[in-house]
Amino acid sequence: MKPFRNALIYRWQAPDTWNEETLDAALAQHPFVPCSRHEQHRHGWIAPVSFSEECVFAKQGAQLISFLEEDKVVPAAALRDEVEQRVAVIEDSEARKVYRKEREQIKDEVMLEFLPRAFSRRKVTRALLLAQEGWILIDAGSFKVAERLLNALREALGSLLVRPLAVNQAPASVMTQWLLDLNSQAPGFELEDECELRDTGEEAGIIRIKGQELMREEIQAHLQQGMQATRLALVWQEQLRFLLHADLSLHRFKLTDQYAEQQDQERSDDEQADAETQLVQMSLEFKRLLPQLIECFGGEVSL
Repeated sequence: MKPFRNALIYRWQAPDTWNEETLDAALAQHPFVPCSRHEQHRHGWIAPVSFSEECVFAKQGAQLISFLEEDKVVPAAALRDEVEQRVAVIEDSEARKVYRKEREQIKDEVMLEFLPRAFSRRKVTRALLLAQEGWILIDAGSFKVAERLLNALREALGSLLVRPLAVNQAPASVMTQWLLDLNSQAPGFELEDECELRDTGEEAGIIRIKGQELMREEIQAHLQQGMQATRLALVWQEQLRFLLHADLSLHRFKLTDQYAEQQDQERSDDEQADAETQLVQMSLEFKRLLPQLIECFGGEVSL
């Protein structure tokens, strides 16, 4: 089982009747089926591990699910060129203008002809459900991708009330203060060598810094002039490296070398046992990390 690369954080209150069997039964009603010859998009649920056909992989209250999307990719340039050629033939042969409605109809016809020959692109998005703690963590690079998974999960379950994590203090302001004053940094978190600064004024300039000491005078000068930190590379508890965004999404998770070596020593030759250990370990890390992260920003907004 691969560890999460990213974590988009959602609050969620599981119903009292929530359990692994109910979730698996709901997802099994919406399995992934590949696109037919003339379909452009399909999505559905797949087994998150190779050794089981069930839609949920669970251990000690942590539930892992996998959402698969398939898209037929038709090059936009090829589609546009074919449409233009057909429009030109009609206009020349019939001595009339082809207007928008007819052009769209021609485009649809061309798309149907191209789809059987188009190549497929598949994308798997995983989510970790921690019902007792009230978290859904999605391994996605953007909220747009995460929302597609949540919409499919909502469709399978019938209802799903979730909201992105919200905190009391603006993350960009707090992250900026960390760069301005080392003493303001939260215990357990250390600055790495990467950040993104954004101008809050009319120019809205962006400066991306990587592989440099973040307390340098040049960076401090930008902050003093009003720029804010919107991305910041951190190390947590000497175990995890990640890039924190101002929207509280976490990206590019990576174990520190020492922690990775420790994890390797605990690996098992039994695939299922090893996957269970990794799932439990990952869920424990999130259960410890998230409360500390939330505390950095003045606590969670109460709704």
